[in-house]
Amino acid sequence: MKFVLFCNLPYAFGILRPLELELKKHGFEYIWYLPKEIEKLFKYENYTTNIKDIRDFKSDVIFVPGNEVPYYLRGLKVQIFHGLAGEKKGHFRIRDYFDLYLTQGPYFTKRFEELSQIHKNFEVIQTGWPKLDNLFVDDAQEKRKEILNKHNVKNIVLYSPTFSRSLHSANEMYDEIQKFGKETLIIIKFHDKMDEEIKARYENLKSKNILISQEKDITKLLKISDLMISDTSSVVYEFALLNKPVVTINSTSPNIVWEDLKDAKEIVPKVHQILDGDDKFKEKRKKLYDEYHPYDDSNSALRMIDAVVKYLDTREVPTKRKISLLRKLKILKIYKDS
Repeated sequence: MKFVLFCNLPYAFGILRPLELELKKHGFEYIWYLPKEIEKLFKYENYTTNIKDIRDFKSDVIFVPGNEVPYYLRGLKVQIFHGLAGEKKGHFRIRDYFDLYLTQGPYFTKRFEELSQIHKNFEVIQTGWPKLDNLFVDDAQEKRKEILNKHNVKNIVLYSPTFSRSLHSANEMYDEIQKFGKETLIIIKFHDKMDEEIKARYENLKSKNILISQEKDITKLLKISDLMISDTSSVVYEFALLNKPVVTINSTSPNIVWEDLKDAKEIVPKVHQILDGDDKFKEKRKKLYDEYHPYDDSNSALRMIDAVVKYLDTREVPTKRKISLLRKLKILKIYKDS
């Protein structure tokens, strides 16, 4: 069986990498597809930047964390998602590119099963999310101690805003992020799509206790941090699944099990209050685990591969998807120079 890992943006690597490891372990043939602009960001094996190579590869399965995939490629087109924020615009939009949706947990499974009954052109299987396979491996304590000692601090706070202009908190947080005391290290991790002017503004901050992280895999930062500050970024859910406290500004989540504030000026005292032991949402975060991702066995990538293998045991490999003319034109425009 032949697989494509369709990696169209940098953040997709951390989602697809666990699948690559499982594919190699079980002897499956695979190839990465990468746009040329991200080719040099990671060390890949078996990759191409040319969509023609993917067509010639004649895959059986294409794993896609993004919203789109060329309809004309051979293979079962599998949506595996790029986040856990179901409240974000477009998360439950059916674009007709996919044959199969592999969902993270009951909250998502229920919605997509309902949509499957309406559209009748895709199926749904719950597997968990491969990006989180490494999240539950406890291998960051030495790195955490090293950082605490190096910066002579007691706590690490991760600030990770979303990139959406209407939802991000970066402008409101600019002054507040500088008000934390010497005992707290602030690590800032921007989304790949964050506005460049905002990133440049933060990079000009002069503080020994504020670091801008260029780490490609945010999972490493989640594991070493004590608390997260965010807004409506889907990474909030990943952090909360570790049963660590979160403080957000104007979150639009329908399932808030953390402190959500309306005014950025409340952030610093609230964070200090929680770090001092007043964590009111510790028990409520269990609800998030049950609904969003009830797996901590690090086997979601394996479940995904098993799911598609079993799926194709009783079905022919699709040669292409039937989509609207408008979507066909969009795909042809995006991939015309590949």
